[in-house]
Amino acid sequence: MNMLKRKSPFELRNIRLFIAFRVFFNSRFYYPVFTILFLDFGLSLEQFALLNAFWAATIVLLEVPSGALADIIGRKNLLVVAGSLMVAEMTLLSIVPRGNAGLLFAAFLLNRVFSGAAEAAASGADEALAYDTLHKEGLAAEWPRVLERQMRLQSISFMVVTSLGAAVYDPHLMQLAGGWLGLNIHFTQAVTLRFPIYLTLGMAILTLVTTLRMRETPFPSDRHGETSPARAFRLTMDAGRWIIRTPFALVVILGGLLFDSCIRMVITLTSQYYRIIRLPEASFGLIGSALAVLGIFVPRVALRMSQRRSPAFNMAIMAGLTILGLTGMSFVWPLIGLLPLALVWIVMYLQAFFQSHYLNRITASQQRATVLSFKGLSFNLAYGLMGILYSILLAFLRSTGGDSTRISSGVAFENLVYIRSLTWFPWCFLAATGAFVFYARWKMKGSDQHKTAG
Repeated sequence: MNMLKRKSPFELRNIRLFIAFRVFFNSRFYYPVFTILFLDFGLSLEQFALLNAFWAATIVLLEVPSGALADIIGRKNLLVVAGSLMVAEMTLLSIVPRGNAGLLFAAFLLNRVFSGAAEAAASGADEALAYDTLHKEGLAAEWPRVLERQMRLQSISFMVVTSLGAAVYDPHLMQLAGGWLGLNIHFTQAVTLRFPIYLTLGMAILTLVTTLRMRETPFPSDRHGETSPARAFRLTMDAGRWIIRTPFALVVILGGLLFDSCIRMVITLTSQYYRIIRLPEASFGLIGSALAVLGIFVPRVALRMSQRRSPAFNMAIMAGLTILGLTGMSFVWPLIGLLPLALVWIVMYLQAFFQSHYLNRITASQQRATVLSFKGLSFNLAYGLMGILYSILLAFLRSTGGDSTRISSGVAFENLVYIRSLTWFPWCFLAATGAFVFYARWKMKGSDQHKTAG
């Protein structure tokens, strides 16, 4: 019997380029030294916090409008913009001189704005282009496989980037490497300071080249050549109304928001957690690489869960893992405390996979990028709100702690405040989960979307 061989999704040019874009765009070699990089340039901790507030504000302001723009002018065009902005942001840090405080802060501020704009431009447009490429070829059902491959390769890349970025930043390690290679160069922190930046600039160039090689996939639209801001605003409002009127879409986004906002705040503070559980700073990059190994295996598990289990079952598993992880972290066990941290990392990988899988499956092509941008906007808003609430919690714990909370083992008061704050996370997550389950059951009552979306 002569049967036609089914085309693999990885034979498609846009799918291969989508995976490459995700890998290159997220290969930021400065991530393991992010905070100290800013400080070593000469900025203060207050300026660092302010700059990242500008970064988050830029994403929030541009997230959804950029998604609507992608659905109007084309997804490829917006991805080219994202690649160009990444090149611009890293070029700024590569050439800005040190010493002039005013010029330095202005350059870093522009860098954060460019970075946020690039994140907003890429968010939604890359998935929309890739998914519509599959849909055009009749391979939409293969999207989970594409996600699994993309997440695994990105995790492998993250392992390399984290280890190499931390290594090239260390002048002592670079001096040893230079001596081994026979180089007569004296490496100082002023010299190695920009090495992670130069490497990331290389990734930015590869990102831009990747977007230029993509091909726009025609998708249904009623734009009729109109690309005005009014059209973008109308498309944004239409997508927002669709989300509100589509119970499953709304519940999926709210569910992802529940996990992302809480866990991302915990992950943001991991360097402090590492110190508390008595891990040497030299091991931070290696630990990040080890946690990235989870991203190689978890997507495959997520793929099987999406094929065999319902969304409700998958969320229940994620909720259980999250509570176990957050509770375990609150005990701050020396060394073994890495195990509960690994659990919350697993949940983040699962959440990212399920969000993309379920939302792309039910969203119409003409508003796919806008809907995905709505998801990104809600996540960043929730994360910002969580940051404000966490700051209030820390202030409360400081005011109620007093000098009597210092302990004889030498743990600083700030460290103890942080430890006490960890005990709040499992209870807050449990309360938020209860509210979400109650709302989701009410919202999905009478709707059969959940029966067909898994």
